[in-house]
Amino acid sequence: MVQSRTHTCGELRMEHVGQRVKLAGWMENVRAVSANLAFLVLRDFYGTTQVVIEDEAVLAQVKGWNKESTIGVTGVVRERSSKNPNLPTGDIEVVPESVELLGRCRYNELPFQINRSREADESIRLKYRYLDLRNPEVKKNIVLRSKVVAALRNAMIDEGFLEITTPILTASSPEGARDYLVPARKHPGKFYALPQAPQQFKQLLMTSGFDRYFQIAPCFRDEDARGDRTPGEFYQLDMEMAFATQEDVLGVLERVLVPIFEKFGKYDRVSKAPFPHIPYLEALEKYGTDKPDLRIDLTIRDASTLLSGIGFGPFEGQTVKAIVVTDFTATRKQIDKLCADTEVQAGQKPYWFRYDENGQIVGGIAKFIEPVKDAVVDGLGLTPGCFVGLSAGKLGAAQKTAGVMRVKLGALCPNHMDREQYAFCWIDDFPMYEIGEESGELEFCHNPFSMPIGGLEVLQKAAAGEVDPLSIRAYQYDLVINGYESASGAVRNHDPEIMIEAFRLVRLGEEEVKSKFPAMYNAFCYGAPPHAGAAPGVDRLIMLLTGEELIREVIAFPMNKSAQDVMMGAPGEVTEKQLAELNIAVTAKEE
Repeated sequence: MVQSRTHTCGELRMEHVGQRVKLAGWMENVRAVSANLAFLVLRDFYGTTQVVIEDEAVLAQVKGWNKESTIGVTGVVRERSSKNPNLPTGDIEVVPESVELLGRCRYNELPFQINRSREADESIRLKYRYLDLRNPEVKKNIVLRSKVVAALRNAMIDEGFLEITTPILTASSPEGARDYLVPARKHPGKFYALPQAPQQFKQLLMTSGFDRYFQIAPCFRDEDARGDRTPGEFYQLDMEMAFATQEDVLGVLERVLVPIFEKFGKYDRVSKAPFPHIPYLEALEKYGTDKPDLRIDLTIRDASTLLSGIGFGPFEGQTVKAIVVTDFTATRKQIDKLCADTEVQAGQKPYWFRYDENGQIVGGIAKFIEPVKDAVVDGLGLTPGCFVGLSAGKLGAAQKTAGVMRVKLGALCPNHMDREQYAFCWIDDFPMYEIGEESGELEFCHNPFSMPIGGLEVLQKAAAGEVDPLSIRAYQYDLVINGYESASGAVRNHDPEIMIEAFRLVRLGEEEVKSKFPAMYNAFCYGAPPHAGAAPGVDRLIMLLTGEELIREVIAFPMNKSAQDVMMGAPGEVTEKQLAELNIAVTAKEE
């Protein structure tokens, strides 16, 4: 059996001609030309090498092996007569003296062609992920991920941060998503929770006297999948700084992330620090979202006064938003699709009209615009060839619909979207509270451990009814890259009195806060430093760097959309004995 290799399959060049070498890898393909001539492609992690079999006995041996078997080849390197300039090893080939079967592939048919695995159905790819990862195009994302994580780690250490790991088994706490619970065998009826984030632990590290902490932290949240969010678990670059302001944290992330994107990113152009700051309410007003894609030069305008009195029912008494697109060349079919896609995503119908090259109002709701044409042209600053997208409804709904339409218009109009860049911005001044969609009651909007702008005084005024809690802002910030929320952070609440008052507004009394967050509360009572931090999502950063549209493409072993690991069969059933040891009874099984 081959115990070692002298070279890898991506290493051999012209300077190796005449050398006797040992290679090992997967038999990617064999093409027999005659009884004593065949071309074999040998692949390993590093690349491929052509092996030319000119011995009838060796060829007979190889013919008995299925593709994707692992084999060892001992032979001599020679110059190829017909070179392949597209391969790093395309100038040479190996003539084998002997070949050896190291690991037999026992299947004649593979679930997909290795080099075309990305064309296969996703469920098949995930079931046979170990085969999918043999595809160099799939593998390169995982290789890049490793390099980026190493670069992030080195950059944080250079910034003076200390890497500290925090517990995986911890206590359940209300942090916005559902917990994954783990039954405690030695404590019947009680449960650990997997951390949604190391939030409390990193704040406790600051109270312990550590000055700068970070880790590449696994986080666990029982939430639904999206294209840019994997269900179950994800990783983040978790960081915290003592005696720090918001500007200190943002400065560190700008110094760390810009070089990462410049070195590893798909696009050559990256925003320079300092990144622009956009207050939350301004982002909603100008872009219809708190995750604006600044590669698109379109902005949203308020047209309520201009258009709410034109006799068009959906506009009457509503907020009306407009997006003006100059030099618009899309077809009616493209416009109809844009409107249909916007309605599906936003849940509300958009409207439109055009100011054509002849200075006429045409298409969409043109008949309602025509009577006020001059006022509209002047009010929106229209020039011939403009398209105007419109939304209407309550403020939030009108903003959301316009925001969705803005992104789709950017994708439709290349003259309004500069794709080949990374556009960074900070969104800050988030609301401290919001009305929960499910509860209909006041809830924390972003992070319950954030410092409100105005401190204890503004919270007390809210409790006394002197200030609307929804008007309270917090020292919270998101990093947005090309329309994706890529990091989130805040200046923390380090004062137990402010902590109690903040939770009181969401109906959590002092004793409940002390019982739910005993370590945090008690630690703050022993003198906590002001501190702040953030957590860029590693998976999402890699997705942006590679230009992938699905986050599963940058994770070695991802779950499917239903939070199932179809390769390992998780989640799965366990035995009655296991359940009994944990003092658990399953009352209903999935049909």
